[in-house]
Parts: sequence; structure tokens; C-alpha cells
Amino acid sequence: MIDEQIIEYDYETRVVDVERQTYDDVENILRPKSMEGYVGQEKVKDNLTVFMHAAKLRGESLDHVLLYGPPGLGKTTLAHIIASEMGTQIKVTSGPAIEKTGDLAAILSNLNDGDVLFIDEIHRLRHNIEEVLYPAMEDFSLDLILGKGPSARTVQIPLKKFTLIGATTKAGMLSSPLRDRFGVLLRLELYKIEELQEIAMRSSKTLGAEIDKDAALEIAKRSRGTPRIVNRLLKRVRDFSSVLGHETITLDDAKLALNRLDIDDLGLDTTDKKLLSSMIERFKGGPVGLETLAATVNEDANTLEDVYEPYLLQLGFIARTTRGRVCLKKAYEHLGYKVPKDLAEQPTLFD
Repeated sequence: MIDEQIIEYDYETRVVDVERQTYDDVENILRPKSMEGYVGQEKVKDNLTVFMHAAKLRGESLDHVLLYGPPGLGKTTLAHIIASEMGTQIKVTSGPAIEKTGDLAAILSNLNDGDVLFIDEIHRLRHNIEEVLYPAMEDFSLDLILGKGPSARTVQIPLKKFTLIGATTKAGMLSSPLRDRFGVLLRLELYKIEELQEIAMRSSKTLGAEIDKDAALEIAKRSRGTPRIVNRLLKRVRDFSSVLGHETITLDDAKLALNRLDIDDLGLDTTDKKLLSSMIERFKGGPVGLETLAATVNEDANTLEDVYEPYLLQLGFIARTTRGRVCLKKAYEHLGYKVPKDLAEQPTLFD
């Protein structure tokens, strides 16, 4: 029995949250540094390898790359690997951090030939910032307007040839002019359990901790198809194992830790279950509007839509309809509720 005062769980922090939290030194150590060490996304890696090799043969910079897909799948890591493979430096920023056109101009003018500029959350760039980015991406030049009124004039500043790598979880929010200026568009998909198990094994080795394959598999199953969550859970499981005095992380250690963190066999936590239970108990499975559901579970509607819903949709637990969100048969079965007759008799696409 573990002393409750020794290990406490901070319920303010959602362990299976796919949103990035502040990186520490350990988080950076766990990032793969090469394509060989990057597990999964085989199609993306194969295509990127071809594009990079071709660019090197021509002595050119890699064309601009847009990486999109759910959060936590390694878009930032992949950007660093691209810079490393191309033998160039990488400058990192994010859409919200670029507030003025002068900020972007300063970043672009300091890039050297072949450098990589990585802009995370690129869909959050302001419109006036995008206008400056267009000629920079196409013609490698800055078109700046100096002065105001009749005395205003345009000054064109040449830039070194660089590669822009944009990352977004919402490709649909990118404006068409910006999206069309990327020569390489790559979608990252959720990971298979076997790939997540391999990531857990590799990360454990990097952390200097031994782990059983069964324990790594258990962590993988509860990681919502996301490497970021695998590494986060691995570190928490390691904490439990260390306090128990085990030299190797066992399956029992993993189950104990994950159960204590209220993360079930499918990776659902208390918030997910509260969301589903509210739909079933208060709204008879729906349909229920997003705003109403958000108020019921005391959560922001945007957070509900962007963070919680995607995984539940993928599992086939809920569906979006024109009238609102509805619970599907699998959600009732997983939570132990009696399946309504109309759902029981109607097979779904997920059966």
C-alpha cells in the first residue's frame, strides 16, 4: 500500500491532455533527433526523406512544409529533425507570439541560407502578418510600407532562401492564400498501439528506467494514440514504481499508477466520463448543444470541442449531428449503462 501523503495526484492537471504543457529538460531529452529514431508516421517520413534528398541533390532549400493533424503527434519534433537532416539551423516561434509585422520582419531578416523557420499554431497568425509572409515565402523578399498617407512608399528587402515549416491542429482555419504557398502538405495520424509501445520502451531506456513489454503495452493502450501522452504517463508510472522500490517497471506498477490517475483501459479520464455520463443521464443520450453541454460539465465550449471531443469521436462514443451531440452505443456499453432500444437495434459504422 502506498502512503497517500507520499503520492498525490494534482487534479488541476489533466495527465491525458494532448495540449502541450511547459517542456522541461526531460521532455526535450525524450525527443528523437533523427528520422531513424522517430517512430511511426511511416508515409510522412518516407515522403519527407525523398523531398529532402532531392533538395540536397539540387543544392536548394527544402520547399515550405505544412504539418497538420491532432496535437501531441510530434509536429515540433519533426520540424527539428528536418532542420537536422538538412544540416541547417532552426528558429522557433508561434502564431500568437508574432504580434507585429516588425516582429516577423526581424525574424525573417536574421535567417541564413537554408535555415528553417518553424511557426507553431500557424493558423493563429494575424491577417496583416500573413500579408507580409506571402512575398517572403514566394519571392524571398520583404515588402514593407514606410510612412503614411501620400508620402508612404514601399521598400523591398531581399531575404536569404529559407524553409518555412508551419504546424497546425486546424488546417481548415488556414486561409487559402497561405495554405497554397506550402509546397509540401503532410498530415500526421494517430499512432497504433504497437508504435506507442515502442515509444514507451525507447523513452524508458532514455530515462534510464527498465520496463517490461507488458507494462509498456499497458501505457500505450491508455495513451489515446498520442506519443506526448505516452511519455507523460510513463514518467508518472515510473514515479509509482520508484516509490515501491522496483528496479523494473512491471505491468502491476503500470496498472496501479494508471488506475490511481483515473485513466481507464481506453485512456478515458474522469472528465471524459463526466461528459459522457452527463449526456446519458441528463439528456437521455442527446442530442444536446455544445454550449449547453459545456455549461453542464463546467467546461469551456472551445476546450470541449478541441480537446475532449476528437478522441471520443474517434472511439465512436459520440457523434455530431445538426441538432447537437449524441451518445452512441459504445459509450453506453463502456460506462455500464443500459443501451436504449433504438441504439441496440441499430448497428453503427463502428460496430
